[in-house]
Amino acid sequence: MVSKKIELLVGLFAAIGIAALLMLALKVANSGITGSGNTYQLYAKFDNIGGLKVRSPIKVGGVVIGRVSAISLDSEDYTPLVTLEIFAEYKNFSEATSVSILTAGLLGEQYVGLLPGFIHTSVEILKPGDYIEDTKPALILEELIGQFLFSQGSGD
Repeated sequence: MVSKKIELLVGLFAAIGIAALLMLALKVANSGITGSGNTYQLYAKFDNIGGLKVRSPIKVGGVVIGRVSAISLDSEDYTPLVTLEIFAEYKNFSEATSVSILTAGLLGEQYVGLLPGFIHTSVEILKPGDYIEDTKPALILEELIGQFLFSQGSGD
């Protein structure tokens, strides 16, 4: 009787441990079991997206305001087209907003950074489905190192 009780307690402890690890993994992956609520889409075309991935965060000043929902190649000019899924509570971005692909740390993951433009009476607010015109491509570390090495070699 006592051994069955101990086995039951050990099994319960193991189940709680597995549930805790699952919750930790979901928290670290920054994705929840439930959806993130109402969102709207904006689009941006880049010359180079580097290592940007679907579900990469979209940040304004370090605050996550959405996620990248799709990455495709535009059929007209063959440039990368990024679909930005922005949380509905952040809806007052002006047409003067710029978007760039940034890297968290020196070798960290890439994310989309929005720099809100000033809201004037002459500048309109972006509506769902609009394109952000002012884009800055990703900086590729290997390209920067190559440019540095070639510029050092040409000075001799």
